[in-house]
Amino acid sequence: MSPAATNDSYDDARIKVLDADLEPGEEIEVQFNPGEVSVDKSVTYAEQDVPGLDSPIQQFVSGTAETLSVELFFDVYEDRGEDQPRDVRELTDEVNRLLLVDGERHAPPIVKFAWGTISFTAVVESGNTTFTMFRRDGTPVRARIDLTFREYTLPKKQLRAEPRHSADRTSVRRVVEGDTLPGIAGDEYGRPEEWRRIADANEIDNPRRLLPGEDLVIPVLERT
Repeated sequence: MSPAATNDSYDDARIKVLDADLEPGEEIEVQFNPGEVSVDKSVTYAEQDVPGLDSPIQQFVSGTAETLSVELFFDVYEDRGEDQPRDVRELTDEVNRLLLVDGERHAPPIVKFAWGTISFTAVVESGNTTFTMFRRDGTPVRARIDLTFREYTLPKKQLRAEPRHSADRTSVRRVVEGDTLPGIAGDEYGRPEEWRRIADANEIDNPRRLLPGEDLVIPVLERT
């Protein structure tokens, strides 16, 4: 899931703290918009050895959560009035507390990073604060936070997003205890009655005897 475009447009970047229903609550405005936003996404594969092949098959395991990284700057050096903070930590602490456990959730909060048409629902994975300027008494007045957000998506939303069957390409599946051919056909094709297709592809004479640990070729389900 790439950072989503939304109908709402924000000229200034901000971080919204979300409630249990992922509705926006408290809002933290970023003092200066970031110069760049970095997005990272990867997937995990496992190698499966199949007798008769020169190299192992790369079996998809799962996707990893997308991350979004930004560098935020804060500056209270100039005197902007009595109501403005003189210690930059009054601003940076607001951001860094997003890494602390919320008493009601028993976990850090879920947030949304919003800027322009970018909208990224996530948890704050890491934040590194560097103080770069101080008053004579040692009070920090400028700081930089390198902030990384990790994508957060409700499981039920992921399952609704797209079908998980792979009936349109051949794959390999390792048998585990309790597997049956109809059950595997149901998982792979969504049609338990297609178990004979898997049995024929693997020359299985007795469908009741599957050995845990063996690899089964799952052939393409031809659509009619």
